[in-house]
Amino acid sequence: MSSEMLPAVSGTSNDEKKQDLSEDQEENQKPGLGERFEPISKRQMKKLMKQKQWEEQRELRKRPSKTSRQKRKEKRKRKQLERQCQLESNTDGSDRKRIRRDVVHSTLRLIVDCSFDSLMVLKDIKKLHKQIQRCYAENRRALHPVQFYLTSHGGQLKKNMDENDKGWVNWKDIHIKPEHYSEFIKKEDLIYLTSDSPNILKELDESKAYIIGGLVDHNHHKGLTYKQASDHGIDHAQLPLGDFVKMNSRKVLAVNHVFEIILEYLETRDWQEAFFTILPQRKGAVPTDKACESSSHDKKLAQVEDGLNSDSSEEENSTNLLDSPHEEEKQDKENGTEPTVNSIPH
Repeated sequence: MSSEMLPAVSGTSNDEKKQDLSEDQEENQKPGLGERFEPISKRQMKKLMKQKQWEEQRELRKRPSKTSRQKRKEKRKRKQLERQCQLESNTDGSDRKRIRRDVVHSTLRLIVDCSFDSLMVLKDIKKLHKQIQRCYAENRRALHPVQFYLTSHGGQLKKNMDENDKGWVNWKDIHIKPEHYSEFIKKEDLIYLTSDSPNILKELDESKAYIIGGLVDHNHHKGLTYKQASDHGIDHAQLPLGDFVKMNSRKVLAVNHVFEIILEYLETRDWQEAFFTILPQRKGAVPTDKACESSSHDKKLAQVEDGLNSDSSEEENSTNLLDSPHEEEKQDKENGTEPTVNSIPH
């Protein structure tokens, strides 16, 4: 009988031990008389609140029903239709996002010659890269985009583009070639645009290929593009800047400025409007007729000033003449002679 009772007694003793242990743990966790509850910081309180909100919104985060997905799809379609209607109703040319059906591609070829890579430092290479980016963006937005070529592409420029603009490999509507332009375009079709050329470009021939020298040199290599065109036997010309614009600075323009002026001319067929739309204010550009007016006005002012100076000199001479008799009297007195006086008849 004692052997049958042993298991029951051992079972009850184990339960009692567990209960005693749990009570001891609770008593240890309870603060003593001298102890206080540690205050919860604001950060911990925020974490607890976020955890509570996250648990409360767990049901809401479940996959939406089919009806709600359909509603979102219909909303997207409605917004798309609204945007399309706005584009069609917007006939103002100030909107940069022009409707693609208005675009008429030009057959004119515009080449940026990048064969001057070895003549530039890294700082200038980065400037040229930004100018090429601007040319690409403006050509994509233009109403009459040109056939854009980037030739002799390599060296420092390609390395800089690979490091800072990896998306250039996905550019559209541009021909990027490592070869020189003379290798795939006929010499008789080429015209090099250089400010040192004596020839003035009056009109753009859209069957030709116009070359812009990809060189940022801060005037260190004067006449280099003109010399290269002459050495290769290529026709050359300069934009008719002097016929329409008077500038405070030199007539050498950045690559993107020449590119944008040509794009603007293809759209407006007006050189003066193209120049004054694109040229930055720091160039101090003014129309040639206003420049002539200001120069004639300056000449008139100079003439008036000369006249005033001559009048003042005459007055000084007259005062000197009036003062001369007194000087003579003083000299006579000093010499002991009397001044001669005309006799007046009585």
